[in-house]
Amino acid sequence: QVQLVESGGGLVQAGGSLRLSCAASGRTFRPYAMGWFRQAPGKDRQFVGNIKWSGGSTNYADSVKGRFTISRDYAKNTVYLQMNSLKPQDTAVFYCAAARGPFYPVASEALGSSYDYWGQGTQVTVSS
Repeated sequence: QVQLVESGGGLVQAGGSLRLSCAASGRTFRPYAMGWFRQAPGKDRQFVGNIKWSGGSTNYADSVKGRFTISRDYAKNTVYLQMNSLKPQDTAVFYCAAARGPFYPVASEALGSSYDYWGQGTQVTVSS
């Protein structure tokens, strides 16, 4: 059984930065990819970005490109979301997720249904 635990959320002023962490536990944890999603009150869950566990290639939603960076630490089974230049519209609960296998079609990597394991979420609030 894989468990994902996010941390690092909090309150930050617009223009500030936060780094979220997602620690994974479970025997022989080797996902195909790790993703970050967010959900603002009253809105649908939104893809933020992901990283391929092997190789480390990343993909981001247009709304966060150039501001957010995803990285991973093999040894710690942890994935990070570095968020810079935060905006009030980034306020949401952020979730990490793990996908066991490849995405078919590739575009499905932005869909929550393509991921098999989810964390409990961490709140990020950006004040103006």
